[in-house]
Amino acid sequence: MKNIIKTSNEIDIMAKAGKMLGVVLAETLELIKPGITELELDEFADKRIVELGGFPGFKKVDGYKHAICVATNDIVVHGIPKKRILREGDIIAVDAGVFLDGFHSDMAETVIVGKAKNSKIYTFLESGKKAMYAGIMQAKPGNRVGDISKAIQEIVEKQGGYSVVHSLVGHGVGRELHEDPQVPGYLRGRIEKTPLLVPNMTIAVEVIYNMGNQEVEYEGSDDWTIATKDHSLSGVFERTIVITDAGPKLLTHFPGEQL
Repeated sequence: MKNIIKTSNEIDIMAKAGKMLGVVLAETLELIKPGITELELDEFADKRIVELGGFPGFKKVDGYKHAICVATNDIVVHGIPKKRILREGDIIAVDAGVFLDGFHSDMAETVIVGKAKNSKIYTFLESGKKAMYAGIMQAKPGNRVGDISKAIQEIVEKQGGYSVVHSLVGHGVGRELHEDPQVPGYLRGRIEKTPLLVPNMTIAVEVIYNMGNQEVEYEGSDDWTIATKDHSLSGVFERTIVITDAGPKLLTHFPGEQL
């Protein structure tokens, strides 16, 4: 697990990129309403990232040509923005990244288009966001990745009755968009066997979960889009954080968002 510890200067760069990303993602989410297309959201986010002085980090991923990934309804992750029109009651996850001065930031949020079809959808999304924050609060020196995983799984599965997707996980972030360590949303074995958390580690705590079971599969032929196998709804919540002596600190965040 090389380069997982960042210098103070590198963390400052990532914080600047994360603040920029939070502004862009907030503005992008504000555009979401019935009638807008996924591609229009992507075009807006791409333009705004560049206007603010960054580069769309996802375009650094080999073969990917967009500023954001979108996941509408039963799409789990890595959906390519298309001319698909969003409709009242859809849910959509927008995942985005900013690359700045050699470093990445990563962030995702799931929202409802207009009004939800039923109250169960509000409860589903509240569970995922609560789990993300619970996982983040476990990201402190002396704890292990498994402490984050356990906190997420406790809320999503035991309290919510939903399913954490096992094949898709959080991760380190830095010079690469995906670095060590992997940060699963479920506990693999014993906590003491998982990586130790130390100051100046930068990780993306990511909750990827389904309303139905955790089985997923590729959809279509684009080799990117992953959907729920049972066609149930899926959600994603993600923040990039740095572990400090005082505990976790958000590197990607919406304006005014605090732990």
